[in-house]
Amino acid sequence: MGSFAFDGARSPASELGDDWLRHIGARFALPHFSAATLADFRFRMRAARARDTVSLRINGTTPAHTAGPPCRDEEFVRLWIVRGGAVALGGAREDSLHTVPAGGFLIRHAEPLAHFRLPPGTTADVVILPAAELLPLLGGRAVTGSARTAEVRLLAAHADMVRRTLPGLGPDGVDAASRTLIELARAVVRGNTDVTDPRLTPTLVRAAKELARRRLTDPGLTPALLARDLNVSLRTLQRAFAATGESIMGYVRDQRLAEARAALTAASGRLGVAEAAARWQFADGSHFTRAFKRRYGHTPEDARRASTQSE
Repeated sequence: MGSFAFDGARSPASELGDDWLRHIGARFALPHFSAATLADFRFRMRAARARDTVSLRINGTTPAHTAGPPCRDEEFVRLWIVRGGAVALGGAREDSLHTVPAGGFLIRHAEPLAHFRLPPGTTADVVILPAAELLPLLGGRAVTGSARTAEVRLLAAHADMVRRTLPGLGPDGVDAASRTLIELARAVVRGNTDVTDPRLTPTLVRAAKELARRRLTDPGLTPALLARDLNVSLRTLQRAFAATGESIMGYVRDQRLAEARAALTAASGRLGVAEAAARWQFADGSHFTRAFKRRYGHTPEDARRASTQSE
């Protein structure tokens, strides 16, 4: 196992290859980038290896383009989940590129990894998985679809959790993280997930939290909405949160309070208390103030005033 973070704005591109070999290993091929890409390589990456799986998040400011020779990668399947920008993937010929747009995913047998292009501003998750586990389901297919499906969201949430927690995991935890990643990839190919499996509870909760954080200002944000978006029953989602000692709306309330507090104490463009209450969907200023004081021990106006005086 191993993990690392790389920031191309602070480190030369050559360090990426060194970090990859040290923490991920030569068994997992790192593509050969073009000279133009390496000359201005402003990419951030976080990668983690758990047994025979690798997950990474790529955030690119500049474009990227690979240049041969192909990487011999036949023993792996790769899953791309594109969050922003686009990913154009090809085989042995550059003119055979298949574009995966933002909001889409593609999973396929890696074969010789020859070509891909990333336009500026591309953000994507890449998961590398053992081909022996998935080829019986994939056959010779490349499976594509929406990254909004419950299966892809759960896999992405689990991959993110692995990247963040891997350094603290023991051998059994690493095994479980790897096996769950493979099982979720199977679910992506099949198009269904057994969300009642207790091993998926942390992943389901994390996926729901990620969805909730994106919609904190939405008046329609409810547990039922999150359950529907994740294609699970409301009872299943409630049980998952209960198993972690939380409630769904308790989490939403705390996140809304945190966002409101940041806006009230921002260095510029501060909101008023009534504006913050309305934006983050509190019934009124009084309700917001009571909830804020229970959470932070002081009122929103106190926080706003203290921030102003400290400047």
